[in-house]
Amino acid sequence: MSDLTPNHKPGEPLQPIDKDALNALAQKNIDNPEGGKRTVRTHTEADGQFRNYTKVRELEPVLVSEPPALLGDDTAPNPTEVAQAALAACISVGIQAIATHRGVTLTKIEIDIEGDIDISPTWGVGDLSEDKRPGVSDVRVKIALEGDADRDTLDQIQKDAIKWSPVVNTYTRPAKLTSELV
Repeated sequence: MSDLTPNHKPGEPLQPIDKDALNALAQKNIDNPEGGKRTVRTHTEADGQFRNYTKVRELEPVLVSEPPALLGDDTAPNPTEVAQAALAACISVGIQAIATHRGVTLTKIEIDIEGDIDISPTWGVGDLSEDKRPGVSDVRVKIALEGDADRDTLDQIQKDAIKWSPVVNTYTRPAKLTSELV
């Protein structure tokens, strides 16, 4: 049993999602595409030394910080690491949903992501040359899947999960962002 996944034993099927509920949700959104549109809300408050607590729904706050090399106290993942974790989790959710829909039982989903970032602009106070691009420039995703399907089927599942992932699409088709001082 992995320390990361205390509920899953290697080689055993992943805990399934409800296929009937998945199909009902899919049909609901086919019947009413506008009904699938939502607004995601979060609330973040700074706690000092780059520690930020974010409230999502009624869950416990999520701590996001910075490592010592970026002047933080190393108490939590930094914002880019959290974004990358969200990317991996979204891909994993998609893989499990697509596999379930296609009748494939998975025994393993592992995702490793590397993202290249240039931190030299240092939040707008560092090297601000015109050629600088803050943020992640290149992302490499490696997915290990095992289950009761052949490699070609598993490969198509991961490709479809990438295509339809909301977070992948946020990375590849950036959202319109506005800000205002309130």
